[in-house]
Amino acid sequence: MGEKRFLAFDLGAESGRAIIGTLAGGKLTLEEKHRFANPNSRIHGQWHWNLLGQWEELKAGLRKSLTGLKGEIAGIGIDTWGVDFGLLDRNGEVLGNPFMYRDPRNEGMPEAVFATIPREKVFEATGIQFLQFNSLFQLYAMVKANSGAIEVAESLLFMPDLFNYLFTGVKRNEFSITTTSQMYDPRRKDWARDLVSALGIPTRILGQIVPSGTVLGPVKQDVAEECGLKYSVPVIAPATHDTGSAVAAVPAEGEDWCYVSSGTWSLMGVELSEPVINEKSLKYNYTNEGGVGGTIRFLKNIMGMWAVQECRRQWMKEGAEFSYAQMAQMAAEARPFTALINPEYGPFMTPGQMPQKIEEFCRKTKQPVPSTKGEFVRTCLESLALSYRGTLEGIEDVLGRRIRVIHIVGGGCQNELLNQMAADACGRTVITGPVEATAMGNLLTCAMATGDVRSLADLRRIVRESFDVKRYEPRDTAAWEKAYQRYQEIL
Repeated sequence: MGEKRFLAFDLGAESGRAIIGTLAGGKLTLEEKHRFANPNSRIHGQWHWNLLGQWEELKAGLRKSLTGLKGEIAGIGIDTWGVDFGLLDRNGEVLGNPFMYRDPRNEGMPEAVFATIPREKVFEATGIQFLQFNSLFQLYAMVKANSGAIEVAESLLFMPDLFNYLFTGVKRNEFSITTTSQMYDPRRKDWARDLVSALGIPTRILGQIVPSGTVLGPVKQDVAEECGLKYSVPVIAPATHDTGSAVAAVPAEGEDWCYVSSGTWSLMGVELSEPVINEKSLKYNYTNEGGVGGTIRFLKNIMGMWAVQECRRQWMKEGAEFSYAQMAQMAAEARPFTALINPEYGPFMTPGQMPQKIEEFCRKTKQPVPSTKGEFVRTCLESLALSYRGTLEGIEDVLGRRIRVIHIVGGGCQNELLNQMAADACGRTVITGPVEATAMGNLLTCAMATGDVRSLADLRRIVRESFDVKRYEPRDTAAWEKAYQRYQEIL
């Protein structure tokens, strides 16, 4: 097999990239061609994604990727964060800028839904972790507000589906992103239409679901001409949920491992062949999301680096700017275990004033308030590591077996302090890398669609042979055991 080049667009809540992946000799190499902040804005007090701004950045990424490229692009794949969506009318026109999942309209929506349909029945139908911004709750907020958009909408496309539509004109809902919505029944392998209908959400907007790795169609002629693309290129739906692509690229072997996809969110879980929907998974509020090859990602969404990112943004507004490397160093030099926070505390979920919110939480829970910026960052990181410990214990309880290795992938695995904290808090070996797991999973799933990668196992072999990993062993476990007891009391 000769060289093959694929283009991945990887969009997270904070930023996006265009990355060319070259597959040759059984190894994958990456080249970042474009990076951009993910544009969003508040309009009339509501948070929206700037769809036109995002679309212009994607086209800019395609143009830059073509510049100086040796050979042709064999396929284009797009992945994004979960749950958010756009609505289209009967003519295929987009009905406004998509809402951001952190918009305050979602507050109280789970409780409003449970007043109509019991919590247990919602979980039984979907197997999805309850988060106030799940697509089901966002749509119910629109129903409650008598939204004009939902009254005339004919199609719902999740964010990567929407970008695929703009590139190709093809409207499809990819499997992995659909499963994040809390509107999909993973046992029936179809939309949970009865649940959706019972809440007054029109089921006509629910489209055709396609597997990860589906070839959707070529880039439209007008887009190709605008971007300087002179040959036909297929757009392929990889695992369009970024965590689905990241998990596909975990360089693991055997079965005694779990993963953490570490970024703005930390998603911690295991890969299974079938969903786990029972009293224990409901009790722990775990989720069953889709993955490459029809696999199930049994996991928990944990507020990851969000608190650190928000502290950084707040300090920048106040005139103090730090890199993430500097913040990690400040945390390493700070006092350990000054205070601990609950990552799932409601006020932490919304943007703004994160240091102040941490102070308020500490006072509310009768803990010392961090006194330096390093202590604030360390508080966030230690609490995150302890949340990994709690999540791991829950996974082992549900599965009835021990996890021996934790694989951490994604941008957050560059934080060596957090990696060692995770090993110490969990008492397990931690293996980190690759940093670009999401892009790699995206690119190699596209290569599966074109027949250049044989299977998910083959995909992971290519990852192992292409990139180095780093290993962390547990050290000061006694101090972390004591901290974990404190953490549980605070929860």
